[in-house]
Amino acid sequence: MPRSRLTRIVALSALVALLLAAVTACGDAGELQGAGPTETAVSPDKLWPRLTPASRPAYEIGEVNREVVKGVMLPGDDIRDVNPVAVVRKEMDKSPGDYEGQNAQYRETGRLMAQCGGGAGHGKCPVLRPYYRDLTGDGRPELTLGFRLMPGKTTAVRVYTVEKHRLMQVMSWDDAISSVELAGRSVIIRSPSEVAGYEYRLQWTWDADQKAMLLTHDEMLRTGHRKKAAHPSPSPSGSPSLTPSASTP
Repeated sequence: MPRSRLTRIVALSALVALLLAAVTACGDAGELQGAGPTETAVSPDKLWPRLTPASRPAYEIGEVNREVVKGVMLPGDDIRDVNPVAVVRKEMDKSPGDYEGQNAQYRETGRLMAQCGGGAGHGKCPVLRPYYRDLTGDGRPELTLGFRLMPGKTTAVRVYTVEKHRLMQVMSWDDAISSVELAGRSVIIRSPSEVAGYEYRLQWTWDADQKAMLLTHDEMLRTGHRKKAAHPSPSPSGSPSLTPSASTP
């Protein structure tokens, strides 16, 4: 082989070797690194296979809440025409013993309803600012409202929709509340836990079959170390800082 050709081959081989080395060096810096062996997947073990499956719930907790608010008609089916304070008064009228009298459980709420002349969310009125958001997917807003149950630290959260010119309650929950959020078709409530560093996160989601907000998630989540809650979440009666992008009437 001629010397000049041999020289070119050697030079080309050296250049290729250098390029390969450079590529390898660059790849080492950004390559994926192994995370070690993956744990073997373990299938769940079914316990007590001979146990007869239950056919009905042990407790009635009111999974589906649907109730017509009597005496409230909406000919135009516009829920913004409803006075939130009047809606709360309708609920209070069903159980006056809870709100009237010195020994009533929510006597402070009953007394402060007289301060609601300026509307919900004003002054000392226990009815909080109402929020409007389409939770059913029909293109029309639902009404989410809350009111304080005093002298305790409990807040009532309610959701209403309109059906055939009638106001329909489709969710009801009373609890010690840290925050309430509207997200998509859901209402999310966070409540303090008696376990330090944890909170409850409850999520209700609209169900088209039941035509109501159903409790779809019930979780205890870690929030970090903190002191024991002074007012743990009470047992649900079945029956904010709010962050929804909603407007007020």
